Amino acid sequence: MKKKSKTEIILDSIADGVFTVDEDQNITSFNKAAEKITGVSRDQAIGQKCFDVFRADICQSDCALKKTMATGQPLIDQRINILNSSGTVTPISISTAMLKDEEGKIIGGVETFRDLSTVEQLRKEINNKFTIADIVSKSDAIQRIFDVLPDIATSEATVLIEGASGTGKELFARAIHNLSGRKQKRLVAINCGALPDTLLESELFGYVRGAFTDAKKDKPGRFQLARGGTIFLDEIGDISTALQVKLLRVLQEKEYEPLGATQTVKADVRIIAATNKKLNELVARGIFREDLYYRLNVVKISLPTLAQRREDIPLLVEHFIHRFNIRTGKNIQGLSQEAMSCLMRHDFPGNIRELENIIEHAFVLCRENQITMMHLPADLLNAQSSVSDITTSAEADPMAQNEARLIRRILEKHHGNRRKTAEELGIHKTTLWRKMKKLKIS
Repeated sequence: MKKKSKTEIILDSIADGVFTVDEDQNITSFNKAAEKITGVSRDQAIGQKCFDVFRADICQSDCALKKTMATGQPLIDQRINILNSSGTVTPISISTAMLKDEEGKIIGGVETFRDLSTVEQLRKEINNKFTIADIVSKSDAIQRIFDVLPDIATSEATVLIEGASGTGKELFARAIHNLSGRKQKRLVAINCGALPDTLLESELFGYVRGAFTDAKKDKPGRFQLARGGTIFLDEIGDISTALQVKLLRVLQEKEYEPLGATQTVKADVRIIAATNKKLNELVARGIFREDLYYRLNVVKISLPTLAQRREDIPLLVEHFIHRFNIRTGKNIQGLSQEAMSCLMRHDFPGNIRELENIIEHAFVLCRENQITMMHLPADLLNAQSSVSDITTSAEADPMAQNEARLIRRILEKHHGNRRKTAEELGIHKTTLWRKMKKLKIS
């Protein structure tokens, strides 16, 4: 039996898979972890082309190791999938680098990889627990809604969703529709507060030819377009009293008349209404019909603001980063600790929509793989005083606060480069590091 070299002993003792290739991409070494992850033995692997052994989804089109050997640029923690010897898809994280001899001559490349199966399984379990449809949350209030949402969806009951602007009312309406028996038909949405009364009526119920001067032909309304499916009436609290009467008829009699028509039309549609107002308060003031309110309020869902579910901010940030990575082709991994702390302190008057806009703004500016304070909108940063950035008590030393502000400003100027920051401050890099640690600067 061939005696192992010291290098082989070291490589076999680590948990990450490691293999090396020569300049022609023939495998020259293959450690024990690589055998375990791929299911291919060392004897089978050595001498083979790496793409024949390491069957990754990027091998033919965008080989990471080949790219590194061509450009000299290492790659760190790229997530890919491989097909192991049993035909199972395994998610892994890879890093690549050049392999040089003692004289600095390039003799091949090295790739390390880590099995992410357990991590991915945990991620799936977490996602299944904290998401439904496109809604992401782990707050108790939303989880309670998640628990009953399938029951609400499978019923035919009218649903009223109350919540401030930007809390995701339409997302919940879509989730109800997609979980219902009507999911094969359309979900038709209309913002009742965005249209004047006369136009809203024709949009809802449609009209027939000759109903008014410009009615050259019949036009189906939203109720007709949603036939067999669901209609989502957003900002229902803004409709006039006259239109409330006609909507009440649809709920009571399941029928309506298009403008100018002489015959009624059956309304085979489920109604989901939403409002950012308290309808019971509008009823008390005589603005909203009480009978319509009770017809709409069969099942009510009350959505909390983002400020009331701050524990969801990191989850939502991850969700939006994933979405914008796909949309933009970038590979942003997350937020710096300081940037995340800034978001956690914000009150979010615009709720989830505001958070999504903040992340989209950061994506436009961010060229690295992490969003930092310098990528956040200026109005967000201006809303939070510099003192609040320092995680010290109210009695903190004013001198320390001033020093922290200065260090933060210079760090931002140099995009987080501590060497350049230390040079401008006239101190050693180690001294800067100690001050940052003392002042709790990320």
